[in-house]
Amino acid sequence: MSMQKQILHKDYTSYGGTFQPNLPLNFEFQIKKDDPVRLLLHCIHQMDLTPLYRSFRRAERNLVLPHQLLAILIYAYMNQIYSSRRIAEVCLRDIHFMYLLEGRPAPDHTTIARFRRDHFAPCAKEILAQMAQFLASVGAISFENLFVDGTKIEAVAGKYTFVWKKGVAKNRTK
Repeated sequence: MSMQKQILHKDYTSYGGTFQPNLPLNFEFQIKKDDPVRLLLHCIHQMDLTPLYRSFRRAERNLVLPHQLLAILIYAYMNQIYSSRRIAEVCLRDIHFMYLLEGRPAPDHTTIARFRRDHFAPCAKEILAQMAQFLASVGAISFENLFVDGTKIEAVAGKYTFVWKKGVAKNRTK
């Protein structure tokens, strides 16, 4: 058999059928009225973000605005997505992230990582405190039972993430 007669892989491109998805231009109708993403965006629009904007130079021309980067970063954390590459990926696929981007193109992972390191980290305490105050004012959270004792609690606990009392007592003596 000659090499021309052997077909190693089927050529699926010869069928020519292209598919154009029919996506709505406005994701407003796709997202439920009580979805947390709506509360987050409303919260961010009500906050004073001057500490965040102060860290940006005027000459920077970003396709995604700082308040949008903040929104996608916080929403990603709300959904246990911490990797900048994974956040960039869901910005292209998830309509909730597209809603937060308000029609702007999705940022790449480098933009997200730089934003987190250079702009969000220095003012995170101030911004998150404002967010907590706003959420309390609209009744989304309450400070009725608030305990501050230095305990670190992992929200998405796995099988091996808890600490035994004996282990704490043993390490305390060291």
